[in-house]
Amino acid sequence: MFAELLAHPGVIEEVTLRSTFGFLAFHGGSLEEQTDVIAEAAASAAGASVYLVRLPPDLRWHLPSRLIDPAASPALASFLDHVEVTVSLHGYGRMDRWTTVLLGGRNRQLAAHVAEHVRSALPEYEIVDDLDDIPTELRGLHPDNPVNLPRHGGVQVELPPRVRGIGPFWAGVVERPVPHTTALIAGLVAAASGWPAPT
Repeated sequence: MFAELLAHPGVIEEVTLRSTFGFLAFHGGSLEEQTDVIAEAAASAAGASVYLVRLPPDLRWHLPSRLIDPAASPALASFLDHVEVTVSLHGYGRMDRWTTVLLGGRNRQLAAHVAEHVRSALPEYEIVDDLDDIPTELRGLHPDNPVNLPRHGGVQVELPPRVRGIGPFWAGVVERPVPHTTALIAGLVAAASGWPAPT
């Protein structure tokens, strides 16, 4: 099924291998908007590796993360083989969580590390890294989820629309990225840069 998505006209897959810290955004483009842009910017600034899938404007095809299969993508397989840890960026929307960022995934030490840096960057947001406080379907714990496949696993970051610069809060704001997105990217860069290199 992932192979079919990648073969769809207009779908763009990109990988850049740098350090062994990686960023993922495989619901980018028109689906979970700006997640690919944020991942790309953070990875570039931090000298980190990045894997992206961008959907064209006329496609809203959401594959659950557990179905994003590296066996269907040499690019994704090379990324996962190269990195030690990864941060996967996703978009979500809940009526009561406009300013809540959720940090799931199986590497809880990395989750706490990323949470610390994102809290410093976004003091007006609630940064949740306690799995008990994250809805089950947003925890990113499935063993086949690509965020959990690197040697030391990773963190699934669920971003509400506001921090991605989407929605009525930013009505009339022309300049992009919006300040909240810029701050988020800075926090992610600090987290990636401050994570100890493998020994």
